[in-house]
This record gives sequence, structure tokens and C-alpha cells, in this order.
Amino acid sequence: MREADEFTIANKPIASIDLMEKAARAFVQSFLRDEFDTSKSVAIFCGKGNNGGDGLAIAHLLIANGYENIKVYVVNFSAKQSDDFAINLQRIEETRCKKFEINQVSDLKNIKTDLIIDAILGSGLNKPLEGAYTDLVSFINQLNKRVYSVDVPTGFFAEGKLPEKYNGIKAYKTICFQRPKINFFFPESALATDKYEVVEIGLDEGFIQKQDADFYLLEKKDIQKLLKPRKLFSHKGTYGHALIVAGSANTMGAALLSSMACLHSGAGLTTACIPQSGLIALNTSLPEVMALPRDEYTRIENPAKYQAIAVGPGLGVSTENEKLLETLIASEQPLVIDADALNMLAERQDLFQKLTENTILTPHLKEFDRLFGDHITWWERLQTAKQKARDLKIIIVLKNQFTFICLPNGKVYINPTGNPAMAQGGMGDVLTGIIVAFIAQKYTPADAAILACFVHGRAGDYLAMERFVVTASAVAKRISMEIKELMFQAHDQV
Repeated sequence: MREADEFTIANKPIASIDLMEKAARAFVQSFLRDEFDTSKSVAIFCGKGNNGGDGLAIAHLLIANGYENIKVYVVNFSAKQSDDFAINLQRIEETRCKKFEINQVSDLKNIKTDLIIDAILGSGLNKPLEGAYTDLVSFINQLNKRVYSVDVPTGFFAEGKLPEKYNGIKAYKTICFQRPKINFFFPESALATDKYEVVEIGLDEGFIQKQDADFYLLEKKDIQKLLKPRKLFSHKGTYGHALIVAGSANTMGAALLSSMACLHSGAGLTTACIPQSGLIALNTSLPEVMALPRDEYTRIENPAKYQAIAVGPGLGVSTENEKLLETLIASEQPLVIDADALNMLAERQDLFQKLTENTILTPHLKEFDRLFGDHITWWERLQTAKQKARDLKIIIVLKNQFTFICLPNGKVYINPTGNPAMAQGGMGDVLTGIIVAFIAQKYTPADAAILACFVHGRAGDYLAMERFVVTASAVAKRISMEIKELMFQAHDQV
């Protein structure tokens, strides 16, 4: 982003101080949507670098927008200051804004404010806070006021391994510029900010898009480019036959959810390989899904008849199921491995080398660590996922609030859809069913994983608009409508 700043300034052309002004305007527009009551008092803490320069420009703009009780606290813990900070400091001194210098935390006494804007330190930080900065941040956090951070909360690393103990600002909202920080997508970021919003500040998008990167954030337009419309004279054979090996006597729900999701995601034919005891449940709830009864001696006689196979949801861990998994891996058919099949794979490390190229693994945190060893931080976990996907030539769908889709070429696609209302059992089973359905329809495994994660989360987002809790079965039934809506909107835009 620093390079994008420099390129934009050199080529737009726009002066750095004017680019800072644009960033401040974008911040203020977002801030005013949340905090439209201009009678509230606002304390703005500004470091002496460009982040603090943003804070000074924000103070000036808030006054222009009707805020009358603005106080700026210049954090004077360093002799250095940026040129743009100095310019904006001069500008703020020409207004009626009250300005105070903080040389030590004890200078802050009996501070009274409704809101706080944190513009102390920006995204360049790469070590935990120390000394006076630690004391200042602790003081601000103890005020228990709503904090808005400029670009990144002070003390939070924008990228890289996060320290085990976070000692930075706890923000209500972070308003960041042009792109989200990669570390916002990890669960540890919840210690630093409750939410974030990205605002455009006019950096050169062409330059940004040309940069080499490992991380890509999925957008609706990406999904719309991948989706294929259904054509005249197509039939069930056109859209493939998916096999789902799932369920046991006590966990038939997982098999039903995966099968339901596969059905609603468009597979031409869906067969569920389930225990004999689950036939009534399957035939009653999903009459469109065919059954392949499974007992302890079952082998899939002709796996080549299926365009894609998923194995694991509710399957149970046993010696026979382990042999079945080994047989499916040996079949070299496109394979999605989930849940109990992942747990069995973790116990059979020798099977990793037998995985067909582009096999998809869909682990959550605990399953991932069983497969590849314990990890302390999510940054480390993601680095392992990237490396394993490359080394084994497989696709790893590392599930969380923001799911990471790690491809064999080293690229990681971050899925932004989904929400906490979806924190219910069975969501992973539904995702597996969607992925296998897309592969059956002749999407590449990479595209299938990307599409499935996006529409799965988007279905949950739609349902969460009117529900406190979203169930897995509701998501499965919504998938077809989401696909249709995405394709309709894409056609509309054309």
C-alpha cells in the first residue's frame, strides 16, 4: 500500500498532503454514518507520523461538518514527525479546535469524551508496544468509550505473525484505506477491533492489481464470471453424477444435509452412500436422491461412474471406513474429503502421498491441526496450509469466519461471505455437498471450492437479515436461489 501511495502521488498527479486529505474525507464519511450526533464530544489521539496526520485532517473535517467539541491530543513520545503531519498540525492550529500535547500519560487527567478516534500509530508497526505507548493505550482502553481507529488499531500488526498477548487499542470499528489488512481475517483480530470497513481513497487500482500477491479477496463479480448458465437441450447427464459417502446410524443428519446441498447446487444426479438404517430417512426427506446402501463390507464397485465423490460427513471412524477411504483415494476420481474422513486421514499420513492432484480437503481449525500439527497462531496455520497445498498439489479449504481457499499454485483466496448466525452444526456438511455438486457439473476443483464457499456464505448472509440463528438446512435450500440471483444480476449488468 505504501508503494501504491507513492505511485499514485507520482502518476495521478496528486500531492501526498492532498491524498491524506482524501483519506481523511473517506474516514469522516464513514464515521458520520455511525456517529451523526454532532453534539457528542470527540477526543482524537494523534501520533506524529502520517497516521497522526490523518487524525489532524479528520479533526478539521469534523469541525467543518458541525462537530463543535473536538479535542486533539498530540502524542509527543518521539521527536520525529512526518512532513504531512507538520502541515496538518499548522492547519489545525488555525482553527478553533482545542489541542493538547501529551509528553507522558500522566498529562491526561480527568479526560471526558463521548467518542475516541485512534490515529496514534499506523500499519508499519512490527513489534509489540512498549513503554509510554503501552501506558497510553491502556489508559484509552480503560475509558471504555467507543473507539474508531484510523486504518489499523494502534498496536495491531497489519500482517505477519501476531503476538500471543495483544496490548494495543481495542477499537469498536476500524476504518481502513483502500484494502483490508490481511490480519483482519484472522480470529485474533477480534481482540483489536469489533468490525472494520474499507473506504476508497483514490489510489491507483491498475497499479494495485498488477502487484504480485499470494492473497486475493473474492468479490461478487469474480463469482459471476465463473458461473455457467444452463443451456437448452441439456439434461441430468449434462450436470454430472455426484456420490456422497456419509452418515452412520447415529449421524444420518450429516449425510442428509450434504445430499440436500448437492441437490440444490445443481448436480444432475446425486447418490448417497449411507447405512441401511438411513434409507427411510433419505427416501422420506430427499426422494430425488438415490441411495447406495452401505454395510461394513461395502466397496464402491465402479467409482468411475461418478464425476465427483465426497466422503466424510457423519461417516464415523472405523477400520472398515478407513479402508473405504483408501479405496476412494485409489480410484483417482475427483474427491472432497471432510469431517471423519479427515480424521482418518490424519491417522494415515501415508495416504497423503496417494492423493490425486486437486483433491479438496475441507478442515476446520481442529481438523487442520490434527492433519498437520498444532499451531499457535492463525498466521502460522495459514502458512502451513499454503505450503501443504503446494507440496501435495491439493486444495485446502481452511474454514473459519473468513474461509481460506489454498491452491496448489500458492495462491490463497479469502471468502468474505458468511456471518456468526451460521455458527450451527451441519454447516460444513452443507459446504461439502455444494463443492461436490459443482465439481460434478464440470467446474474445476479450484473454481468449485471458490464458488461453493462464496454462495454458501452468501445464502447465510441473506437468511441472517431476518433471523438470529441460521440453520444448515435453511442454507442448503437457499443455495439454488443465490446462484440464480448472482447469474441474473450478472446478466443485468451486461
